[in-house]
Amino acid sequence: MQQRSKHRFANLPEGGENPLDYAVAQRDKSTLTMVRDAVDHKQTLMAYQPVIRDVSSNSVAFHEGLIRVLDPTGRVIPAREFMSVVETTQLGREIDVLSLRAGMMALQQNPNLRISINMSARSIGFKAWTSMMNRWLSRDATLGERLILEISEQSAMLMPELVADFINNMQDQGVCFALDNFGSGYTAIRYFKDLYFDILKIDGQFTRGISKNAENRALITVMVSIAENFDMVTVAEQVENKEDSAMLRELGIDCQQGYLFGGPTTRPYWSIKPENRKSG
Repeated sequence: MQQRSKHRFANLPEGGENPLDYAVAQRDKSTLTMVRDAVDHKQTLMAYQPVIRDVSSNSVAFHEGLIRVLDPTGRVIPAREFMSVVETTQLGREIDVLSLRAGMMALQQNPNLRISINMSARSIGFKAWTSMMNRWLSRDATLGERLILEISEQSAMLMPELVADFINNMQDQGVCFALDNFGSGYTAIRYFKDLYFDILKIDGQFTRGISKNAENRALITVMVSIAENFDMVTVAEQVENKEDSAMLRELGIDCQQGYLFGGPTTRPYWSIKPENRKSG
């Protein structure tokens, strides 16, 4: 019996490390390896989700580009399953470069397209990222007028002064900025006068089920007021049913994004040849 017990615990960490912490560390290590291999072998692609300006006509304001990686079996892995692990690493910066490159290529190939691309504030000082941005804008200055860069609330607050300078410089070249996942972190409101974001994207935890949640309706009302005061367009994220959509319109939300209008797709309409598009 004693021999069997030793065998059962032979692979557990030594030195008193918490088994749960060890399991999380091993999972994160596995995720890093998987993403590293995908990047090295160019097994990445972009999925695009529409952001709707006019709900009644499904008029699209822009599309958000979302990076995906393929695991060894070819399965598509959404960014939410790995970005938290790679965010603070060199790999996270490389993924931002890949996202930017894919987005700029789509803009160049489709003159009527407007796209938002996610980036970390940490990539502002990453040479490969800034060099790529400058290269694309020097080739065609009009690309900046159709590009939106999304920075999450949590990321922006890591280095607000640096983000403010970066926004000012890029807005001079026509680039717009969206503060992503607003409400999920701890944004100091005093930074709003320095961080000139053009778009405020409200986190899905406040929009899901809002038609039946009076507290979230009160919070959304405050967020809309803040956005209006700072001349920002509001986008409600993760809108999944008509009741919530109608309530968000009533509360003054400008644009909506979510599965009610379409999920992220790796085959957006502009990538499909006209003869292969379904009519109607």
